[in-house]
Amino acid sequence: MDAVASESLSTATVAENQAMIAQMVKDFGDKEIKPYMREWDEKQHFPKDLFHKMGELGLMGVLVPHEYDGSGFGYHEYVTAILELSKIDPSIGLSMAAHNSLCTGHIFQFGSEAQKKKYLPKLATGQWIGAWGLTEPNTGSDAGNMKTVAVKDGDEYVLNGAKNFITHGISGDVAVVIARTGEPGDSHGMTAFIVERGTAGFKGGRKEDKLGMRASETAEMIFEDCRVPAENILGNVGDGFVQSLKVLDGGRISIAALSLGIAEGAFDAALQYSKEREQFGKSISKFQAIGFKLADLATKIEAAKLLTFRSAELKNQGKSVNKESAMAKYYASEVCVEASVEGVQIFGGYGFTKDYPAERYYRDSKLCTIGEGTSEIQKLVISRAILK
Repeated sequence: MDAVASESLSTATVAENQAMIAQMVKDFGDKEIKPYMREWDEKQHFPKDLFHKMGELGLMGVLVPHEYDGSGFGYHEYVTAILELSKIDPSIGLSMAAHNSLCTGHIFQFGSEAQKKKYLPKLATGQWIGAWGLTEPNTGSDAGNMKTVAVKDGDEYVLNGAKNFITHGISGDVAVVIARTGEPGDSHGMTAFIVERGTAGFKGGRKEDKLGMRASETAEMIFEDCRVPAENILGNVGDGFVQSLKVLDGGRISIAALSLGIAEGAFDAALQYSKEREQFGKSISKFQAIGFKLADLATKIEAAKLLTFRSAELKNQGKSVNKESAMAKYYASEVCVEASVEGVQIFGGYGFTKDYPAERYYRDSKLCTIGEGTSEIQKLVISRAILK
């Protein structure tokens, strides 16, 4: 009986936290994001100062314990924060998610105590922005054949190569970089390094000119005889790829939450418009063609939400989320694309203009089926799990 009461109390506390975070993000977004987001999108401007402000609210270290100046929350609160941010501006939700789950998450999961004390407080408070480098120009899903190499030289490793499609590749203050220290294709032949901005031989490269998510910086990271001390290795030499797969398990929950926010944002905008827009003497929501679209989307969004929060619950319990996070990411990302497409359709001609939000959700949504593992890779992960 006591255990049941304790669990109910815990559930109530989490629900209160989620409600508090949702309201905080909404208030913050109304003041700090909405007035500027169209300009950021059009100019492809990454508002780095905004993330320093988000750090003051605890949004840059949601999962980081208090001892490292983080918020100390679990995955339910984390999903809520990303979801609510992404409803407002998916670009901001994406950058917040990448910072939390990839760079910060990798150091938190696999860093030594000294590394955690050195880097986590700066990352969790938003003083520093994090980047994470796995993808390369010719090795996207096939990350095991990366070309970036790290060669031991005394107490240092010398990195040479390039990473691309990196969130905060130019503006990140610190990056976790996975480089090859063994043979190509060897899953134990790659190592993760912490590389600070300003390290000789490390620089940002070309910034991508993107269809959507334009206020989230995506760029190259280039390494030319970049010397990194051996003490900056995360875990052991050769563990980098295996670590990355575990980091991506949690990262999929982040992208599922991002997808969910876009889907809900696109749906809410379409629903409201369908009630206001009149044709043939009544609102278009009264027509079955529109009503059924809304019914389908509402059902699929609810299913995506259940998959996402189920993954969050398993992650909180310390259980494997390999299959579940892949299911959540795959389904939620596909639903968010569908919601944004139908949103444009419901808006009609206005959905094709920048005066309404539908076109922005439409452009931003597609990344969710590609980033942190394509839909095809998620199907591969799921099929392998169920066929074991």
